[in-house]
Amino acid sequence: MSGLVLKLGPKERVLINGAVIENGDRRSRLSIVTPNANILRLRDAIHPEEVNTPVRRVCYIAQLVLSGDADPAEAKLQLMRGIEQLSQVLTDSDSRKILNNATSEIQNGQYYQALKALRALLPREERLLSAAQVQ
Repeated sequence: MSGLVLKLGPKERVLINGAVIENGDRRSRLSIVTPNANILRLRDAIHPEEVNTPVRRVCYIAQLVLSGDADPAEAKLQLMRGIEQLSQVLTDSDSRKILNNATSEIQNGQYYQALKALRALLPREERLLSAAQVQ
């Protein structure tokens, strides 16, 4: 992940290559220069009991790669299948752009960037599910 800059708030935690790192009392910036480092901001982490929607499932798979709990090659297939399924439902142009971006990042092995893109779909999914419940 060459060139990734993490801006951390006070006491914020991040998982880097399996190690949990906690920031001190002040805001800070970390520049990650090691390529292909597995990084997950813990405030953004989806917990297993929260994996209850299609977008959350796909995000969780990417998150497992970043935490080192999933084999990237195996996860890549699951992610691509999940994105294909999402693309059949999320057909608007903005969602398509996000899904295409996530697909490109996965193909390049950039799981952090893929997760970041996929997380942009969470509010949209929530609105769609809320609207479906009202009807």
